[in-house]
Amino acid sequence: MHLGALGTATRAVTPRAYLLERLGDCPFVPDPRLINPHLQTILGSVLPRRTPLADRTGHPRAFQTRPDTVVTSVCHWQAGRSPADCPTLLLLHGMEGSVESSYMRGMAEKGLRAGFHVIRLNTRTCGGTEHLSPHLYNAGLTEDARAVIAELGERDGATDVYVVGVSLSGNVALRLASEYGGGAPRHVRGVAAISPSVDLMASAKAIERRANWLYQRRFVQSLKARLRRKAALFPDRYDARPLTRIRTIREFDEAYTAVAAGYASAEDYYHRASAARVAAEIRLPTLIIHAQDDPFIPAAPLYEPAFTENPSIALLIAERGGHVGFLAARPADGDRRWAEHRIMDFVRALNAARRR
Repeated sequence: MHLGALGTATRAVTPRAYLLERLGDCPFVPDPRLINPHLQTILGSVLPRRTPLADRTGHPRAFQTRPDTVVTSVCHWQAGRSPADCPTLLLLHGMEGSVESSYMRGMAEKGLRAGFHVIRLNTRTCGGTEHLSPHLYNAGLTEDARAVIAELGERDGATDVYVVGVSLSGNVALRLASEYGGGAPRHVRGVAAISPSVDLMASAKAIERRANWLYQRRFVQSLKARLRRKAALFPDRYDARPLTRIRTIREFDEAYTAVAAGYASAEDYYHRASAARVAAEIRLPTLIIHAQDDPFIPAAPLYEPAFTENPSIALLIAERGGHVGFLAARPADGDRRWAEHRIMDFVRALNAARRR
C-alpha cells in the first residue's frame, strides 16, 4: 500500500505526523568545536570515513535511460536476499559529485548495516561518464531516476524503493515526487532530501555572496572542466570558447545548462526547475533535512505553505549543520553523521508501517 494515510480505521495519521513522531525526538546537537557552518560544510565533506561493507559489496551496473543516454551505478545487494525481500535505497548525489562522494559512501554503509539494498547512482555525465550521453544534467532532470526506478520494479522485482537526493539532487528527488503526485509506481515508498536546493534562484544568489567565493570557485572550475570534456566528445553540440568569460554558476547555467535543457534562460531554468514551485503536489511520504545556517542553500523556502502545510512532508530543520554537514556532538548512532542516520530511521519507519 502507499502510505498516503497511516494508522487504523479509527485514526488516520498523515505521513508527516507519523514520521515526526519517530524522528523528531533526535534533534541535531552540533559538535561544539564545529559551530561555524563553513566548518560543518567543509569537514563534513573531507573527513575520512570507514566504509568496509560498501567497499567490498558494490557491483557496477549501467541503466539505459533513453536511446542516447546511459547512466552508471554501483549496486549493493544483500547476500541471499532478493530486491523484494527488503528496502532498496536509490542514492542521488549533488552538483559535480559522483557515486564516490563521501556522503554517498557513508549512506551506502549505513544502509547495508541496516539490512537494505543500496544503489549509488551517477547523475548523467558524472563519475567519468561524459561519453555516455550527449546531454548535460540539470536540477530539474528527473528522467534518469524515473527510468532507473521503473527498471528496478520491472526487471528486478523491487517492491520497496526509497529515493534519497542530496543538495541539487535533493531538488531532483522532490520534483520527481511532485511529478508522480498520487500516481507513483507501487514500489516507490518514499523520498528524502538532505540540504535540497528547492529554490534555485535563491541558491544562485546565496552562493554569489563574498563569504561563499570558495564554494563558487570550486563548482565553477569543475563545471568548466566537465564542459571542456563534453565539447571534445561532442564538438557539434558544445562550444567551450565562452568558458573563459564565465565566473559564476549562474553564468555557466545561462550559457550552457539552460540552453542544453531547452530553457529560455538561467532565470527561466531556475523558476521552472525549482521543487518549491511544485512541492504542493507531493503525495509520497517525504522527509526533508536542512540547516538554517546552510551557507549557500537558504532554508527560507522550506517555510512556505507548499512544504509546511503538505501532510506528506516531514521537515527536520536544524539551527546548525551547514551544507550536508550535520557533524554531531557525540557519536550516539555509531558516528557523527546525524542526517544520514535520520535517513535510515526514515526508511525503517516507513518499512515498519508498510509491513504491519
